[in-house]
Amino acid sequence: MTTTTTILDDELDDDAPEELLQDETPPEDAHLKSIAVVADGVSMTYRVRSATEHLRSRGRFSRALRRLWGSGQTEIPALQDVSFTVRRGETVGVIGTNGSGKSTLMKLLTGKVRPTAGEVYATSTPVMLGVNAALVKSVSGRENVKLGCLAMGLTPEQADAKYDLIAEISGLDEALDLPLKTYSSGMASRLQFAIATAVDPDILLIDEALNTGDAQFRSRTKKRLDEVREQAGCVFLVSHSLGTIRQMCTRVLWIEEGRLLADGDPAWVCEQYSEYTGHHSAGRPRSARIVYERTRQQLEPVHIDFASGTRPKRAASGSQR
Repeated sequence: MTTTTTILDDELDDDAPEELLQDETPPEDAHLKSIAVVADGVSMTYRVRSATEHLRSRGRFSRALRRLWGSGQTEIPALQDVSFTVRRGETVGVIGTNGSGKSTLMKLLTGKVRPTAGEVYATSTPVMLGVNAALVKSVSGRENVKLGCLAMGLTPEQADAKYDLIAEISGLDEALDLPLKTYSSGMASRLQFAIATAVDPDILLIDEALNTGDAQFRSRTKKRLDEVREQAGCVFLVSHSLGTIRQMCTRVLWIEEGRLLADGDPAWVCEQYSEYTGHHSAGRPRSARIVYERTRQQLEPVHIDFASGTRPKRAASGSQR
Protein backbone atom coordinates (compact mmCIF):
# COMPACT_ATOMS: atom_id res chain seq x y z
CA MET A 1 0.00 0.00 0.00
CA THR A 2 1.25 3.49 -0.90
CA THR A 3 0.29 6.62 1.01
CA THR A 4 -0.09 9.59 -1.34
CA THR A 5 0.12 13.19 -0.09
CA THR A 6 -1.21 15.70 -2.60
CA ILE A 7 -0.06 19.31 -2.24
CA LEU A 8 -1.94 22.02 -4.12
CA ASP A 9 -0.06 24.66 -6.07
CA ASP A 10 -1.99 27.33 -4.13
CA GLU A 11 -0.01 26.29 -1.07
CA LEU A 12 3.30 27.24 -2.65
CA ASP A 13 4.88 30.67 -2.49
CA ASP A 14 6.70 31.68 -5.68
CA ASP A 15 8.91 34.12 -3.74
CA ALA A 16 10.02 31.37 -1.35
CA PRO A 17 10.14 28.37 -3.72
CA GLU A 18 11.13 25.79 -1.14
CA GLU A 19 8.56 26.74 1.51
CA LEU A 20 4.93 25.67 1.69
CA LEU A 21 2.54 28.64 1.83
CA GLN A 22 0.22 28.62 4.84
CA ASP A 23 -1.90 31.76 4.46
CA GLU A 24 -3.52 31.18 1.06
CA THR A 25 -4.78 27.63 1.51
CA PRO A 26 -8.56 27.41 0.86
CA PRO A 27 -10.65 26.51 3.93
CA GLU A 28 -11.71 23.22 2.38
CA ASP A 29 -8.06 22.20 2.23
CA ALA A 30 -7.39 22.66 5.94
CA HIS A 31 -5.89 19.18 6.13
CA LEU A 32 -3.23 20.27 3.64
CA LYS A 33 -2.63 23.52 5.50
CA SER A 34 -1.55 21.44 8.51
CA ILE A 35 1.50 20.12 6.64
CA ALA A 36 4.70 21.57 8.13
CA VAL A 37 7.56 19.55 6.59
CA VAL A 38 7.81 17.39 3.48
CA ALA A 39 10.74 15.18 2.50
CA ASP A 40 10.26 14.08 -1.09
CA GLY A 41 12.54 11.24 -2.22
CA VAL A 42 15.53 12.69 -0.36
CA SER A 43 18.95 11.11 -0.91
CA MET A 44 22.37 12.31 0.19
CA THR A 45 25.71 10.99 -1.01
CA TYR A 46 29.01 12.33 0.29
CA ARG A 47 32.16 12.32 -1.82
CA VAL A 48 35.28 11.86 0.28
CA ARG A 49 38.95 11.35 -0.44
CA SER A 50 40.21 7.78 -0.14
CA ALA A 51 43.81 6.56 -0.02
CA THR A 52 42.82 3.18 -1.47
CA GLU A 53 40.37 4.24 -4.15
CA HIS A 54 43.05 3.82 -6.85
CA LEU A 55 42.75 0.06 -6.35
CA ARG A 56 39.26 0.20 -7.86
CA SER A 57 40.46 1.67 -11.14
CA ARG A 58 40.42 -0.81 -14.02
CA GLY A 59 42.97 0.83 -16.27
CA ARG A 60 46.68 0.43 -15.53
CA PHE A 61 47.38 4.09 -16.36
CA SER A 62 44.57 5.43 -14.14
CA ARG A 63 45.67 3.16 -11.29
CA ALA A 64 49.19 4.47 -11.60
CA LEU A 65 48.03 8.09 -11.57
CA ARG A 66 45.81 7.58 -8.53
CA ARG A 67 48.60 5.73 -6.74
CA LEU A 68 50.98 8.60 -7.59
CA TRP A 69 48.53 11.19 -6.26
CA GLY A 70 48.08 9.09 -3.16
CA SER A 71 44.31 9.31 -3.04
CA GLY A 72 41.10 9.18 -4.99
CA GLN A 73 37.46 9.89 -4.28
CA THR A 74 34.81 7.51 -3.08
CA GLU A 75 31.07 7.96 -2.63
CA ILE A 76 29.34 7.26 0.68
CA PRO A 77 25.53 7.09 0.59
CA ALA A 78 24.20 8.64 3.82
CA LEU A 79 20.47 8.69 2.95
CA GLN A 80 18.56 6.86 0.23
CA ASP A 81 15.12 7.85 -1.07
CA VAL A 82 13.56 9.05 2.19
CA SER A 83 10.00 10.40 1.95
CA PHE A 84 7.61 11.54 4.68
CA THR A 85 5.27 14.36 5.66
CA VAL A 86 5.00 15.91 9.12
CA ARG A 87 1.96 17.88 10.22
CA ARG A 88 1.72 20.71 12.67
CA GLY A 89 1.23 19.53 16.23
CA GLU A 90 3.41 16.42 15.91
CA THR A 91 6.51 15.56 17.90
CA VAL A 92 8.54 13.19 15.74
CA GLY A 93 11.26 11.06 17.28
CA VAL A 94 14.19 10.05 15.05
CA ILE A 95 16.11 6.93 16.06
CA GLY A 96 18.80 4.75 14.52
CA THR A 97 22.21 3.29 15.28
CA ASN A 98 25.38 5.39 14.98
CA GLY A 99 26.09 6.26 11.36
CA SER A 100 22.55 5.48 10.22
CA GLY A 101 21.93 8.95 8.69
CA LYS A 102 20.05 10.78 11.48
CA SER A 103 22.37 13.79 11.63
CA THR A 104 22.42 14.04 7.84
CA LEU A 105 18.63 14.18 7.84
CA MET A 106 18.72 17.03 10.39
CA LYS A 107 21.17 18.98 8.21
CA LEU A 108 18.88 18.57 5.21
CA LEU A 109 15.83 19.70 7.17
CA THR A 110 17.59 22.88 8.31
CA GLY A 111 18.85 23.63 4.79
CA LYS A 112 22.53 23.52 5.87
CA VAL A 113 23.20 21.13 2.98
CA ARG A 114 21.27 20.22 -0.15
CA PRO A 115 20.26 16.65 -0.95
CA THR A 116 21.90 15.05 -3.95
CA ALA A 117 18.42 13.90 -5.01
CA GLY A 118 14.89 14.85 -3.97
CA GLU A 119 13.80 17.97 -2.10
CA VAL A 120 12.84 19.14 1.39
CA TYR A 121 10.00 21.64 1.83
CA ALA A 122 9.00 23.49 5.01
CA THR A 123 6.50 26.13 6.08
CA SER A 124 9.25 28.13 7.82
CA THR A 125 12.95 27.94 8.58
CA PRO A 126 13.47 25.19 11.17
CA VAL A 127 15.19 26.10 14.44
CA MET A 128 18.04 23.72 15.25
CA LEU A 129 18.69 23.55 18.97
CA GLY A 130 22.26 24.61 19.63
CA VAL A 131 22.62 26.43 16.29
CA ASN A 132 20.23 29.36 16.46
CA ALA A 133 20.66 29.58 20.24
CA ALA A 134 24.44 30.05 20.24
CA LEU A 135 26.11 30.42 23.64
CA VAL A 136 29.11 32.57 24.61
CA LYS A 137 31.37 30.96 27.23
CA SER A 138 32.88 34.16 28.57
CA VAL A 139 29.62 35.71 29.80
CA SER A 140 27.00 34.63 32.32
CA GLY A 141 24.00 32.45 31.65
CA ARG A 142 21.80 35.52 32.19
CA GLU A 143 23.63 37.42 29.44
CA ASN A 144 23.50 34.36 27.19
CA VAL A 145 19.72 34.33 27.54
CA LYS A 146 19.59 37.90 26.25
CA LEU A 147 22.10 37.26 23.44
CA GLY A 148 20.34 34.06 22.39
CA CYS A 149 16.95 35.77 22.21
CA LEU A 150 18.38 38.68 20.21
CA ALA A 151 20.08 36.23 17.82
CA MET A 152 16.71 34.57 17.22
CA GLY A 153 15.03 37.84 16.24
CA LEU A 154 13.51 39.11 19.49
CA THR A 155 13.72 42.75 20.54
CA PRO A 156 15.49 43.64 23.82
CA GLU A 157 12.08 44.19 25.41
CA GLN A 158 10.84 40.80 24.23
CA ALA A 159 14.04 39.16 25.47
CA ASP A 160 13.52 40.66 28.92
CA ALA A 161 9.91 39.44 28.94
CA LYS A 162 11.04 35.89 28.09
CA TYR A 163 13.72 35.68 30.78
CA ASP A 164 11.55 34.26 33.58
CA LEU A 165 10.17 31.55 31.28
CA ILE A 166 13.67 30.57 30.12
CA ALA A 167 14.96 30.48 33.69
CA GLU A 168 12.06 28.26 34.75
CA ILE A 169 12.50 25.81 31.87
CA SER A 170 16.27 25.52 32.37
CA GLY A 171 16.01 25.09 36.15
CA LEU A 172 19.47 26.65 36.54
CA ASP A 173 18.41 29.24 39.16
CA GLU A 174 21.47 30.96 40.70
CA ALA A 175 23.78 29.33 38.13
CA LEU A 176 22.47 31.81 35.56
CA ASP A 177 24.65 34.45 37.22
CA LEU A 178 27.81 32.39 36.67
CA PRO A 179 29.98 32.44 33.50
CA LEU A 180 28.99 29.80 30.97
CA LYS A 181 32.53 28.35 31.05
CA THR A 182 31.73 27.02 34.53
CA TYR A 183 28.73 25.03 33.21
CA SER A 184 28.76 21.31 32.57
CA SER A 185 27.73 20.14 29.09
CA GLY A 186 24.37 19.11 30.52
CA MET A 187 23.74 22.55 32.02
CA ALA A 188 24.65 24.23 28.71
CA SER A 189 22.27 21.91 26.82
CA ARG A 190 19.46 22.76 29.21
CA LEU A 191 20.03 26.46 28.69
CA GLN A 192 20.11 26.01 24.90
CA PHE A 193 16.82 24.12 24.99
CA ALA A 194 15.19 26.78 27.16
CA ILE A 195 16.28 29.61 24.84
CA ALA A 196 15.35 27.79 21.63
CA THR A 197 11.84 26.92 22.80
CA ALA A 198 11.10 30.31 24.38
CA VAL A 199 10.39 31.91 20.99
CA ASP A 200 7.59 29.44 20.15
CA PRO A 201 9.34 27.95 17.10
CA ASP A 202 7.19 26.70 14.24
CA ILE A 203 9.60 23.85 13.48
CA LEU A 204 12.08 22.79 16.18
CA LEU A 205 14.88 20.25 15.72
CA ILE A 206 16.57 18.80 18.81
CA ASP A 207 19.61 16.54 18.41
CA GLU A 208 20.58 14.57 21.55
CA ALA A 209 20.09 17.61 23.83
CA LEU A 210 17.50 16.06 26.15
CA ASN A 211 19.53 13.09 27.36
CA THR A 212 20.96 15.19 30.16
CA GLY A 213 19.24 16.48 33.26
CA ASP A 214 17.26 15.08 36.13
CA ALA A 215 13.64 13.90 36.26
CA GLN A 216 12.40 17.42 37.03
CA PHE A 217 14.08 18.83 33.92
CA ARG A 218 12.64 16.05 31.75
CA SER A 219 9.20 16.85 33.17
CA ARG A 220 9.61 20.55 32.34
CA THR A 221 10.88 19.60 28.89
CA LYS A 222 7.84 17.46 28.12
CA LYS A 223 5.51 20.21 29.32
CA ARG A 224 7.23 22.76 27.08
CA LEU A 225 7.15 20.48 24.03
CA ASP A 226 3.44 19.90 24.64
CA GLU A 227 2.93 23.66 24.65
CA VAL A 228 4.85 24.00 21.36
CA ARG A 229 2.61 21.35 19.79
CA GLU A 230 -0.55 23.02 21.11
CA GLN A 231 0.55 26.22 19.39
CA ALA A 232 0.58 24.29 16.09
CA GLY A 233 4.32 23.80 15.93
CA CYS A 234 6.13 20.54 15.22
CA VAL A 235 9.23 19.05 16.81
CA PHE A 236 11.90 16.60 15.60
CA LEU A 237 13.72 14.88 18.46
CA VAL A 238 16.85 12.80 17.76
CA SER A 239 17.82 10.60 20.68
CA HIS A 240 19.34 7.25 21.62
CA SER A 241 17.17 7.21 24.74
CA LEU A 242 14.11 5.15 23.86
CA GLY A 243 12.55 6.16 27.17
CA THR A 244 12.76 9.81 26.15
CA ILE A 245 11.36 8.99 22.71
CA ARG A 246 8.39 7.07 24.15
CA GLN A 247 7.65 9.81 26.65
CA MET A 248 8.02 12.85 24.40
CA CYS A 249 6.97 11.76 20.91
CA THR A 250 3.70 11.15 19.10
CA ARG A 251 5.43 9.40 16.19
CA VAL A 252 8.83 7.85 15.44
CA LEU A 253 10.99 7.61 12.31
CA TRP A 254 13.58 4.82 12.36
CA ILE A 255 16.51 5.53 10.02
CA GLU A 256 18.85 2.60 9.45
CA GLU A 257 21.58 2.12 6.84
CA GLY A 258 20.47 5.40 5.27
CA ARG A 259 16.90 4.18 4.70
CA LEU A 260 13.62 5.00 6.37
CA LEU A 261 12.87 1.66 7.98
CA ALA A 262 9.77 2.50 10.05
CA ASP A 263 7.38 5.40 10.57
CA GLY A 264 4.64 5.06 13.14
CA ASP A 265 3.58 4.48 16.74
CA PRO A 266 6.47 5.11 19.20
CA ALA A 267 5.83 1.98 21.26
CA TRP A 268 5.83 -0.34 18.23
CA VAL A 269 8.79 1.27 16.44
CA CYS A 270 10.89 1.35 19.63
CA GLU A 271 10.08 -2.33 20.26
CA GLN A 272 11.34 -3.31 16.79
CA TYR A 273 14.44 -1.15 17.25
CA SER A 274 15.20 -2.69 20.64
CA GLU A 275 14.94 -6.19 19.17
CA TYR A 276 17.21 -5.22 16.26
CA THR A 277 19.93 -3.67 18.44
CA GLY A 278 19.64 -6.51 20.95
CA HIS A 279 20.47 -9.07 18.26
CA HIS A 280 23.42 -6.98 17.08
CA SER A 281 24.76 -6.59 20.62
CA ALA A 282 24.52 -10.36 21.14
CA GLY A 283 26.43 -11.07 17.92
CA ARG A 284 23.41 -12.36 15.97
CA PRO A 285 23.58 -10.40 12.68
CA ARG A 286 21.30 -12.84 10.83
CA SER A 287 18.53 -12.39 13.41
CA ALA A 288 19.04 -8.61 13.25
CA ARG A 289 18.65 -8.71 9.47
CA ILE A 290 15.39 -10.64 9.83
CA VAL A 291 14.04 -7.88 12.10
CA TYR A 292 15.29 -5.27 9.61
CA GLU A 293 13.51 -6.83 6.64
CA ARG A 294 10.37 -7.64 8.63
CA THR A 295 10.08 -4.05 9.84
CA ARG A 296 10.75 -2.60 6.41
CA GLN A 297 7.90 -4.64 4.93
CA GLN A 298 5.50 -2.90 7.34
CA LEU A 299 6.43 0.57 6.04
CA GLU A 300 3.85 2.17 3.76
CA PRO A 301 5.67 3.98 0.91
CA VAL A 302 4.89 7.70 0.70
CA HIS A 303 4.39 9.40 -2.66
CA ILE A 304 4.38 13.20 -2.75
CA ASP A 305 2.22 14.62 -5.55
CA PHE A 306 1.34 18.14 -6.67
CA ALA A 307 -2.18 18.73 -7.97
CA SER A 308 -1.16 20.23 -11.29
CA GLY A 309 1.89 18.01 -11.70
CA THR A 310 4.35 20.83 -10.98
CA ARG A 311 6.72 21.36 -8.10
CA PRO A 312 8.18 24.50 -6.49
CA LYS A 313 11.22 25.93 -8.20
CA ARG A 314 14.57 25.05 -6.72
CA ALA A 315 16.01 27.88 -4.64
CA ALA A 316 19.21 29.53 -5.84
CA SER A 317 22.36 27.69 -4.84
CA GLY A 318 23.81 28.90 -1.57
CA SER A 319 20.64 30.73 -0.49
CA GLN A 320 19.56 30.51 3.14
CA ARG A 321 16.05 29.44 3.98
